[in-house]
Amino acid sequence: MNLVASITLFSSVAIIFLIGLLASRTTNPSTSFMEDYYLGGRSLGGFVLAMTMTATYGSASSFIGGPGVAYNEGLGWVLLSVIQVSTGYFTLMILGKRFAIVAKKYKAITMVDFLKERYQSKWVVLLSSFSIIVFLFSAMAAQWIGGGRLIESITGLSYHSALLIFVLTVLVYVTFGGFRAVTLTDSIQGTIMIIGTVILLGSIIMAGGGVSSIMADLRAENPNLITPYGADGSLSPQYVSSFWILVGVGVVALPQIVVRAMSYKNTRSFHRALIIGTIVVGVIMLNMHLIGVFARPILPGVEVADTVIPLIALEVLPAWLAGIVLAAPLAAIMSTVDSLLLLVSSTIVKDVYLNYIQPHAPKKKVRKLSMIITAILGFIVYLIAINPPDLIIWLNLYTIGGLEAAFIWPVVMGIYWKKGNKHGAIAAIITGFLSYILFQAFYPEPFGMHAVVSSIAISLIAYVGASLSLKKE
Repeated sequence: MNLVASITLFSSVAIIFLIGLLASRTTNPSTSFMEDYYLGGRSLGGFVLAMTMTATYGSASSFIGGPGVAYNEGLGWVLLSVIQVSTGYFTLMILGKRFAIVAKKYKAITMVDFLKERYQSKWVVLLSSFSIIVFLFSAMAAQWIGGGRLIESITGLSYHSALLIFVLTVLVYVTFGGFRAVTLTDSIQGTIMIIGTVILLGSIIMAGGGVSSIMADLRAENPNLITPYGADGSLSPQYVSSFWILVGVGVVALPQIVVRAMSYKNTRSFHRALIIGTIVVGVIMLNMHLIGVFARPILPGVEVADTVIPLIALEVLPAWLAGIVLAAPLAAIMSTVDSLLLLVSSTIVKDVYLNYIQPHAPKKKVRKLSMIITAILGFIVYLIAINPPDLIIWLNLYTIGGLEAAFIWPVVMGIYWKKGNKHGAIAAIITGFLSYILFQAFYPEPFGMHAVVSSIAISLIAYVGASLSLKKE
């Protein structure tokens, strides 16, 4: 065990944890429990909104899995990853003020709330809820695994012990804190991420003798590592371009991100978040994936690529500083975990239970049920994460693509196309959901692109066709 690094890591996380719990006690008496627990009372400022979007999107995949793939593939994966710079910009610009106004008018607390009011259909709600629950379990498992891998690498504990520590910490944090705790501490976590990535990249460049020396080492090992095509030449232009949909424009359909676009305070906050979020995502994504590539000559032969970031930090930094810097990826993972847990919990409690089982449940019962469901979900995901894959990024990308295929047109066309109706939404969700799963299982790269592109195209045809051919009842 690296005792010094472990102490500084857990101390940093403990401080964030305590701030979150204290913040959760500062509730707005004018809002309901549901609105405060799941949306923070729709009162986020620009900086907080930008940081919470960044921290939520910047997950274990960005800080653990992505750099791990970059370690294996080289600069081609860095080129692919920086497409994510556009995520916050596209999300806020496409959804924009219109979505927040409509969501407030509908009194929507979740994305499914918006779909329910927009399409006036029980089947839209149930299909949406089912899709969210199915796909987000793999996303949450990826975060659990990422947190476990990081703690395992630093402390020397077994993976299963590290995983248990991470799960218990996050469950207490999110179960009792809710959205307000999540978003306010995201601001701190986002700051840690930026500083941590800059420090770590600079230290790796110095340890490797400068960028030119590192590039020469990479070229000597495998010339493909410094090309756009990956270590084995598998990153074709079509495949890389398709990521403009998967981790670029398509992110507008992710429920955990859509919720953020409902929660800002005013127009000034919206515009500020647009600028800050784009800059922060750009710095973090570029730096973290470069770190993964540059770590290869310094730390060759890493067997489990998901452990590259914690191992290289311990290699090039003093132990105390490594612990603080590694609080950045751990903070990112915690942010995504708590956001996903709240999202799935709200889907079950708000979108299913309160809509169709007990619409007039007392506030005390709703509060208790929300916390119980959150805890149960966390335990189920823990069981899924016990036997992890070598690279968690594929779990995360699978989830992102599935959610985009199911929801991008019901959300975007629901805002901008008045002729869109419940038949179109149902058709889009079903065709997007099923086609994506089938493509991934039998034909994962149609036309040389990621399966999400074909699934989104099929979903659009289904949405428009069903909306025009079937009249709204």
